[in-house]
Amino acid sequence: RDNMTWVSEFVLMGLSSDRQTQAGLFVLFGATYLLTLLGNGLILLLIWLDSRLHLPMYFFLCNLSIVDICYTSSGVPQMLVHFLLEKKTISLARCGTQHFFSLALGGTEFLLLAAMAYDRYVAVCDPLRYTSVMSPRLCVMLAAISWLVGLANSAVETAITMRLPTCGHNVLNHVACETLALVRLACVDTTINQIVIVASSVVVLLVPCCLVTLSYTHIVGAILQIRSTQGRRKAFGTCVSHLTVVSMSYGMAFFTYIQPHSMASAEQDKMVVLFYAVVTPMLNPLIYSLRNKDVKAALSRVLMRTSELKH
Repeated sequence: RDNMTWVSEFVLMGLSSDRQTQAGLFVLFGATYLLTLLGNGLILLLIWLDSRLHLPMYFFLCNLSIVDICYTSSGVPQMLVHFLLEKKTISLARCGTQHFFSLALGGTEFLLLAAMAYDRYVAVCDPLRYTSVMSPRLCVMLAAISWLVGLANSAVETAITMRLPTCGHNVLNHVACETLALVRLACVDTTINQIVIVASSVVVLLVPCCLVTLSYTHIVGAILQIRSTQGRRKAFGTCVSHLTVVSMSYGMAFFTYIQPHSMASAEQDKMVVLFYAVVTPMLNPLIYSLRNKDVKAALSRVLMRTSELKH
């Protein structure tokens, strides 16, 4: 194996080579990144300060906010720096690190959404036993499983992907070190990688999605049995925010990864990475705060408390 088999750095082509376009994207993505940090940070602060939000649903929401902050921070700052640079390079070590964390956090988010769906299932279908079923121990265990499975899955996929030789080719047609882009660059047979990608999609995407679907099948059945319109609206209202995030996250993931590899395009991969790294982390806190009376009430109480302390 000669020195050209592996490379020490990659060149990311990014979204555009036009300097003016890159400046505009820098402003847009920079503003979005700040909104993401502020929105998710506010969610964490409210849940920490307001004891009325110390419930299983908001425990999982805390975990989701942490995932969103870490996920967007694993790729967006580098993207912003590259908008200002002529040569957009990333070392092999940094590329592997970014690949690992983006996969781990993405997988953890899908698993957390499944845990949140189970929480909503118990709340709607078995409300009298909700407190005893969704005990702190079970909540911590579900969150821990989500994080551990996400990390383990990412470790395996990163190890297999980053060892692929590229025979000196180091230009990635992407904005980040993403699995499919790295596999496309390989100069050897990637059958094993394709199998690992499918297996990974089953573990962190298909199985959680099936659990979410099963939970909401029971939830819809329980809601339809409620006689009063107001009761049905109230029960469904507790699930709207979560269902919106689930539809958005799983829908885009299925569109990308549960399809033949030959149909996936580099431009499509870029849009998906931007969606998960930039758009979703910003929208999640907005969806949960705008659609959630408890969060809005907690914000009002915190603001009133702050105002009283000033006076």
